Amino acid sequence: MAKQVVPEAARRRRRPTRGGTVLSEEIIVQTALRVLREHGSTGLTARRLGMALGADPSTLYRYFAGMDELARAIGDELMGRALDGWAATGDWRTDLRALGQAIYASYLAHPQAAVLTASRVTGRPREIAVDEAILGILRDTGLPDPVAVRIYHTFIDQSLAFAALDAGALALADDARAGDEERWCTTYAQLPAQSHPNIAATAQLLARRMPHSAYPAALEMLLEHTAAQLTRIRP
Repeated sequence: MAKQVVPEAARRRRRPTRGGTVLSEEIIVQTALRVLREHGSTGLTARRLGMALGADPSTLYRYFAGMDELARAIGDELMGRALDGWAATGDWRTDLRALGQAIYASYLAHPQAAVLTASRVTGRPREIAVDEAILGILRDTGLPDPVAVRIYHTFIDQSLAFAALDAGALALADDARAGDEERWCTTYAQLPAQSHPNIAATAQLLARRMPHSAYPAALEMLLEHTAAQLTRIRP
């Protein structure tokens, strides 16, 4: 049976932790981000987090129903940080590009947390605010709602999918990541044209491009698609 979260007004600690900290949801989430950075996406446990906070692990359940709810709160924090550094200009293309880049950068700043949370729907306030902003940009262009929702769906999933993919690479050990990148030169570039004519013809281009994220190019493709949809509906 899931543990019942204590109402916010009743769960505030009257005494600080052993480290002198008065706990809050915000402090727990910030500490969880540090634990994830130090121990990886599978290293976040109630016991380890309790030790980092200087509190009994059971104290966490006064704030979160379980570790799954904490994971959603971490995802909400990353999404909210993207919105914190973003301001609308009134130009839909500029605003969507900047917001997509902010979401991607926010998750990549915490790759271990991104691996854990990028696939989650948090249903929490900061995520909802981001979704409202994206839909507002699209609907303000005059796009029909079905088209706006389809582009929103593609936009947010694309941003988070690339964040998860690239965060996974960043979360690798340095030697493993370097080995993956070198294979474009040590393996792909050595394939003979007789058996692999297309790879051989583009090997040097692949070696230069593939170690870098395709997210900027994918984002521009989506913006171009959106512009094409606007052209179709505007006289």
